[in-house]
Amino acid sequence: MAVQVSLWHHFLHAVRSREAPRAQDYQRAENEVLALLERVHALDPRFLVDYSRDLGAFQFSLRSSEDPLDVEVPLWVDAEALLIEELEAPEPEDSPALCHLGVPREAAGLEQWKTEDVFSTCVDESNGQCCGHIVPGKVLRVLKDLLVAAIVYCRHHRLIPPGSLNAASLREEQLRLSLLVSSGWRKIRFNIVPVVRRKQGAPTLEWTQLMPGFPEDTLRRIVGHGVDLVPASTQHWRTSSGYPLTQLLGVLGSLRGHRLDSLSILDRVNNESWRDGGQSPGLTFDHLKVALLWASALFPTPEDWAELQGAVYRVLVVLLCCLATRNLPHPLQPRHNLLRSCGLDLSAVYQRVESFARRPEASLRIHATHLGRSAPPRVDTGVKALLQLPASDPTYWTTAYFDVLLDKFQVFNIQDRHRVLAMQSVFQKTKALRREES
Repeated sequence: MAVQVSLWHHFLHAVRSREAPRAQDYQRAENEVLALLERVHALDPRFLVDYSRDLGAFQFSLRSSEDPLDVEVPLWVDAEALLIEELEAPEPEDSPALCHLGVPREAAGLEQWKTEDVFSTCVDESNGQCCGHIVPGKVLRVLKDLLVAAIVYCRHHRLIPPGSLNAASLREEQLRLSLLVSSGWRKIRFNIVPVVRRKQGAPTLEWTQLMPGFPEDTLRRIVGHGVDLVPASTQHWRTSSGYPLTQLLGVLGSLRGHRLDSLSILDRVNNESWRDGGQSPGLTFDHLKVALLWASALFPTPEDWAELQGAVYRVLVVLLCCLATRNLPHPLQPRHNLLRSCGLDLSAVYQRVESFARRPEASLRIHATHLGRSAPPRVDTGVKALLQLPASDPTYWTTAYFDVLLDKFQVFNIQDRHRVLAMQSVFQKTKALRREES
């Protein structure tokens, strides 16, 4: 056990050693992006600059992966004065909800959003309230042209270092305007995304009952931010909850324990082992982040996160269950499945994650001297059937059920009598269920 503990902490030390340089690289690269966006705002005041950079640097420092990062460009518009015309989703799990962004006929102060470059007149005269829509495809086209002009200006006035910015992908038609920025030896890809900030549409506080590990006043503040809108297609907008989820991640960083350490370790393993050094498609940092948020809700006590190996396995058992059932619920909208339509071979991803959970030592190697004899597998081959139980019975999505999984992987170390009794009760229930099935 001492060797295993040492191995986990060696790996964590290697991950942590990269955090400060990554944060510095991010801030230098973001400075260049902000310089561009400041010029964009000067050219067209309808596009604002978001200076809330602490969250971006904080999140980037936790990652080993080099997936693109979103930089949101808020639109200067009173979102509460607009008409949100939601489209009915074909299926409940489809998401997020799509909508049109309508401009009321009698609304004042929206004249700048009725210009032809971003607006489409409503052809349905029977719609008495709405005179037309703000079209995301047109907004993107305007923003792309402004970015090109801003790049030329900033290069000419030496506001960005020569050769540090690659804007070749701006020529592509896409919903995110991509920029590749060099910072030191690292290249960081930013996706520039127009966003409509709004207070309405915030999730109800009913979902806070699912998040007992978070202070309620903090949850109220984060949820009060609302749910923003970003382009979903050239004609439709969709809801986006990236900001509150990152805020929730920040809350975890203020709590005692190894919550964020477990995320950093799994992101490094995901990037290097499960995705072959980032060369293969697979889980994203956002998938792992959501698994951590659920794990923090299901395991709310400080003792659950006091030991590093156990903290990692708390995220792992949630992730394995989600992959086995092909359903990773959104923390704010549990009916929204984040694995639906992700385009991944979930069976192959599951096999890699389960292989790590059985024998993590090989993936934790920093160099050859850190790997001793191969440990025996932590669990037998029947674990996948156990992991699939929440798909047929959602009542299994409880702490006691996941405690059973922790016990199967030999990392259940809780002494609380009530937790142990609840875990044993679920374990007996699953044994009886498997006897019936056989």
